Amino acid sequence: MAKNIFISGPEDNRTIVHMDLDTFFVSVERLTNSSLNGLPVIIGGLSGRGVVAGCSYEARTFGVHSAMPMKMARTLCPDAVVIRGDMEQYTRYSNEVTNIIAEQAPVYEKASIDEHYLDITGIDRFFGAVKWSHELRQRIIRETGLPISLGLSVNKTVSKIATGLAKPNGEIEVTRDRVMPFLGPLSISKIPGIGEKTFRLLRSMGIASIDTLSHMPPEMVERLLGKNGIVIWKKANGIDTTPVEPYSERKSIGSETTFEQDTIDIAMINDLLLKKVEKLAWELRRKQKLASCVTVKVRYANFDTHTLQQRVPYTAFDHILLPVTRNLFSRLYQRRMLIRLVGVKFSHLVSGVQQISMFDDSPETISLYQAMDRIRVRFGQRAVTRAATLGPAMIWDDE
Repeated sequence: MAKNIFISGPEDNRTIVHMDLDTFFVSVERLTNSSLNGLPVIIGGLSGRGVVAGCSYEARTFGVHSAMPMKMARTLCPDAVVIRGDMEQYTRYSNEVTNIIAEQAPVYEKASIDEHYLDITGIDRFFGAVKWSHELRQRIIRETGLPISLGLSVNKTVSKIATGLAKPNGEIEVTRDRVMPFLGPLSISKIPGIGEKTFRLLRSMGIASIDTLSHMPPEMVERLLGKNGIVIWKKANGIDTTPVEPYSERKSIGSETTFEQDTIDIAMINDLLLKKVEKLAWELRRKQKLASCVTVKVRYANFDTHTLQQRVPYTAFDHILLPVTRNLFSRLYQRRMLIRLVGVKFSHLVSGVQQISMFDDSPETISLYQAMDRIRVRFGQRAVTRAATLGPAMIWDDE
């Protein structure tokens, strides 16, 4: 049942909406299989060593939650319907929601595959912020069939917290004069950015509510939590000046290489592409980003330049991105001329942790990536690489 709560008060200078798709993966599965409605559903790897990517509210009542080992989830909820998950399908629905928001919102930021921030400051002078947000939410539900909740307030932090309390499938508005009365009684765990370690530390000191944290001297919080302590203290006091960053499909990372001598050595170029994909995918994972578009660029010796791109399910892993990259290059390189430059770009980026560890049934693949990334974090990106990427230095990178 939808939950609609509006805490009235005077307007603030900014009006920020946070929208979050409820149990996104499960909701998408239920669109194509209505027999899942009302059942405990778990999305994730089907092997005993998989991880929970998402679960229904029915499964949560048994203690199941995201990132939990699948073996534990099955023990807690043995009657749950377990589905491997389809990232391609989830990506498609995510983009549908984004397209609807893009048609109406003056400024929006796609924060992850299932959440958006909208800056609708000033829109209330013409439409009314509450009415406008409500109608947008209803349109998303009507056109996609997906449940979605929203929080409307003066900044990102308060809006996101409001969304969490509006779930499932509801709306909450918190205006400026109600920010602290709204935040105060809540658990510190509701503050975005407080992880399990920070939560345990604060709780060990008897700090349980946002109100208690907000009344602590900021210097004390900084000494306790480091530089991030001031950020957390500000959030506890309803302060967040972080802007809504306009979302652009051009948001990307990439790498181009200009050869010292024009070449037709396709084997060498394929090895170079492997090296680039490996490096860029590692960068995505390190920054907790996912890409859904691959672009390959080729410049011939006569300076003719051609590009080709392909959409992919949101990902950050080499073995998914590399075949697409090589296929695009093979389709591009049809003229058998000397090549001056090649480039690879991953775009349409959103924040998020790669879901392969949750959907992939191969624990060996998961363990390999995790091990390589741990080594890179400790010793640097070049500390571990595929053997095919090693070779004589004969190129330079324009990055």
